[in-house]
Amino acid sequence: MAEDLQGSNSPKNNTIPDRPGLEGLEEKFTARWEADRVYVFDPDTDRDQVYSIDTPPPTASGSLHVGHVFSYTQTDVLARYQRMNGKNVFYPMGWDDNGLPTERRVQNYYGVRTDPATPYDPDYRPPDKPAKNQRDWDVISRQNFIELCLELSTEDEKVYEDLFTRLGLSVDWNLSYRTIDDHSREVSQRAFLQNLADGDAYMAEAPTLWDVTFRTAVAQAELEDREMEGAYHRYAFTTEQGEKIFIETTRPELLPACTALVAHPDDERYKPYFGTTVTSPLFEVPVEVKAHPLAQPDKGSGIAMICTFGDLTDVTWWRELELDTRTVVGRDGRFQSETPEWITSEFGRANYERLAGKTVFSAKKAVVEMLQEHDLLDGQPKKIMHAVNFYEKGEKPLEIVTSRQWYLRNGGRDADRRDALIARGDQLQWHPEFMQSRYTNWVENLNGDWLVSRQRFFGVPVPIWYRLDDQGEPNYESPLIPEDAQLPVDPLQDVPAGYTAEQRDRPGGFTGDPDVLDTWATSSLTPQIIGEWSTNDELFAKVFPFDLRPQGHDIIRTWLFSTVVRADALHDSVPWQHTALSGWILDPDRKKMSKSKGNVVVPMDILDKFGADAVRYWAASAKLGADTAYEVNQMKIGRRLAIKLLNATKFVLQLGANRSWIATTADQAAQITHPLDRSLLAQLSDTIQQATAGFERYDYARALTVVETFFWNFTDNYVELVKDRAYGGRGDDQQRSAVVTLATALDALQRLLAPFQPFATDETWSWWQQGSVHSAPWPGREGESAGIDAVGRDSDSEVLTAVARALSGVRKAKSDAKVSQRTEVSTATIQATSARADQIRQAQDDLYAAGRIQHLEFTDLTNTDEEHDISVINTELVESES
Repeated sequence: MAEDLQGSNSPKNNTIPDRPGLEGLEEKFTARWEADRVYVFDPDTDRDQVYSIDTPPPTASGSLHVGHVFSYTQTDVLARYQRMNGKNVFYPMGWDDNGLPTERRVQNYYGVRTDPATPYDPDYRPPDKPAKNQRDWDVISRQNFIELCLELSTEDEKVYEDLFTRLGLSVDWNLSYRTIDDHSREVSQRAFLQNLADGDAYMAEAPTLWDVTFRTAVAQAELEDREMEGAYHRYAFTTEQGEKIFIETTRPELLPACTALVAHPDDERYKPYFGTTVTSPLFEVPVEVKAHPLAQPDKGSGIAMICTFGDLTDVTWWRELELDTRTVVGRDGRFQSETPEWITSEFGRANYERLAGKTVFSAKKAVVEMLQEHDLLDGQPKKIMHAVNFYEKGEKPLEIVTSRQWYLRNGGRDADRRDALIARGDQLQWHPEFMQSRYTNWVENLNGDWLVSRQRFFGVPVPIWYRLDDQGEPNYESPLIPEDAQLPVDPLQDVPAGYTAEQRDRPGGFTGDPDVLDTWATSSLTPQIIGEWSTNDELFAKVFPFDLRPQGHDIIRTWLFSTVVRADALHDSVPWQHTALSGWILDPDRKKMSKSKGNVVVPMDILDKFGADAVRYWAASAKLGADTAYEVNQMKIGRRLAIKLLNATKFVLQLGANRSWIATTADQAAQITHPLDRSLLAQLSDTIQQATAGFERYDYARALTVVETFFWNFTDNYVELVKDRAYGGRGDDQQRSAVVTLATALDALQRLLAPFQPFATDETWSWWQQGSVHSAPWPGREGESAGIDAVGRDSDSEVLTAVARALSGVRKAKSDAKVSQRTEVSTATIQATSARADQIRQAQDDLYAAGRIQHLEFTDLTNTDEEHDISVINTELVESES
């Protein structure tokens, strides 16, 4: 038997390190996986063989966050399972590098700002150190600025790639893309033009949320409410009869933009005034009193001043009541310099001159001062805290200005489309399920279509030109559309068909649309971009609709919803079948990690300290959708698990186990005769079934829990119990039973742990198996656990449980007596139910050897629960000769 165990298939002595460790494994296997093309997608495939993932393209902002490790590991665990489960995994990686985040980073990093009127300098290089004062920053051309954006984002993306490679993500790096590259721009522009042709895209001049710092329009999905100090200011409008109607407002500076007063139709206080005219204080502009159900009788004085525009409710009132547009705040956040035409009195015009050119903040102060000067303010302002709309990346409150913008229809103004998009959400499988309500609630509460144009520079250009009439005014009603073969185009650089470059911006010529598309307008097309829609129809048919979209739950309203909108419009389909939503990372005080709070952990630091397998273990321990604390102890446990796998594998293989000893069939499993061995494999069979069921439910955390529980039972209990037999202490047949069981269990465990700890599992796999464990089949797939199942079906899985608990009791008795575990026991008395006693007796030879017990005695135990149906009530230790 000993010679059989050391057969030709046993590992060579130099295959197993003398001192196995985790150090160096990441570099070793990263290079090996790339050389062996382990994770490369095979395009020669059928759709039913493919598992396609619409991977989130992280924003290339130069700032790495432990949240990247957390969420991308969870996706990778799912991808690795699907690959081992026989799927041809389409797993790309992209970089979301266009848009405002990149622009801000470039501005701050280099100390530059752009002015489109500045000529291009082909030799420009930014200063080595940016000036501290922004007014001293270099002013550069649009093209120079775009070049710096491309340069810095490329460097940032390399840092991200290094992190994800270090983490062991099994992406196919041949499928990488950038949302600003030629292919992405082409697909994004083609999709926009298709939306335009179908009537799903349109231009309109309308009230627009506007960030005065970045001078760009903002979509509803990018809003963020922030609590700010404010105050209610109470002053009166005057009726034609000289009566006073008091209003209370937090925005007195918008008094010159007032276009009506509004109260609730049922408010008895104001019913007599509906349809009458009142005059505004300071500016003496007549406005009508109107009724609208959105007015709140119990808020302030119960009657509101409608201005164009103070907030989104003003926009609703303005639209539904068909009010005049009286805009005073410009795109720069300042009051327009010229006095508005609707202010006609000398007194009103003089007062407005005190506001002209001022910022909103300064104008508010000036209006309050004027109200006080003329004794028009009723009492002192009442200080409050209230929610104010901000752009999520902005620093100042948003204004609402009238501007010409591009929109995509998203159901915000169309009940039928809104219902259809809600129905699309019902077609998706949500993990976790309760997250669907966030999607549904968002769609139900939309109040406008998706504004997709942005007044920025580094983005996908709106692919449109406009004819100029003889006065140089653009014809917006009949835009010039590029030919499909021209895409991608830059209207500010390229020329439409039938025109010459000399005709740009000249009467009778043309002008290019200066705007770019919102970054979400391109990111919403990641399935189309990575699936090569419109450029490779064969590939697109093999991956779309995708199988999985993983992402954070905080961008359901933006990325997830916008992707559903585009797939619905372009393909009359959902974009994917499953959506997996990750939670946030919390600091030890249970607060969300963010750069602004200064509580962010740098991923490379924890990878250096604990290793990728340990960090992945922490990430995979959290369920989808669960906000999870950054927990170092979990990483320590993960590292201990990986090291234990190395040591356990070395022990089993040094017994002579090799791949020929793995019981893959029922016939081979017949060699497993000992009840303890059969009990272990019965437990293993159940573990495989539970882990597989967990993965199929996208509950990888449950799969990890059951696998890890079995692993520690295997190493801490089973291995200790069978050592004597495995070394030949009970004869050849019993040795064979033990070693075949050890080899079979080890083989399955390495594969079960492979999605979670790819480096340690591939290292231990390489000591005795061919190829990569990540190319091996998942246990249970296509009969891969036939031998395990054959043993498990007619074996008592509780034998190992009973014997392990008895051994634990003996160990505890020795620990309590403060003697070595090698101390012999003359007699151990076990109190147990009859069923438990029978189970222990089936494997008492292993218990004798492991516990160094000379004699066992049993006493009956009745009427107890399962947790207390075995206890060691007495141990008589053999006294040492000393």
